[in-house]
Amino acid sequence: MVQTTAANTATLRDLKQVLGLQQSLDPAFFEEWQQNMSPLSEAEQHLLDRVKANFTALMEDPPMLENSVKMVVLSPLLDLAGFYRKPFRIETETSIDLELEDDGIVIRGRIDVLVLKEQFWLLVIESKRSDFAVTRAIPQALVYMLSNPELTESTFGLITNGSEFLFLKATQQPVAQYANSRLFSLINPNNELYAVLQVLKQWGAQVLAAEN
Repeated sequence: MVQTTAANTATLRDLKQVLGLQQSLDPAFFEEWQQNMSPLSEAEQHLLDRVKANFTALMEDPPMLENSVKMVVLSPLLDLAGFYRKPFRIETETSIDLELEDDGIVIRGRIDVLVLKEQFWLLVIESKRSDFAVTRAIPQALVYMLSNPELTESTFGLITNGSEFLFLKATQQPVAQYANSRLFSLINPNNELYAVLQVLKQWGAQVLAAEN
């Protein structure tokens, strides 16, 4: 009998038991978020300052719901990163099934935002309401990332509640592993959207460079 589980109820213990998922503590496993990044232009910095100011103003009457987070914070970031233009494309509310045939388990859910280039999932994004701790969504995001049928190397993820951002990397070969970045937060004095955008732009550039 097949057992169906919702992705948003999965835990890291579940993924460890059914996938053998391990957290990598090797800094070299997830170097992509901490490499030397290209500087942002003055215009990009001004736009991100406006995004932070908009978010701060809206937080006077919390919580911001998921759709508001995507509209106010996430959409400008994806635009500035170049993900709305070819060769990338965007899908939203993409249904996924992570089937574990040997165990008779199917984990189902919906990805909030999926950035693709051809069949390659560049980025899986899970957005939450502003009063939701992003760390709680790590198992759900990993379910989505590991469900990629084309996953032969790595898939990257981003969890955000509008004020906090956490990057993830997952791979299934030679074993199922994941690691996370540090937590970027708009609560900090500087505008950490600068660093978030730099990571996104760097990943996009690396994908394009690999194709040439």
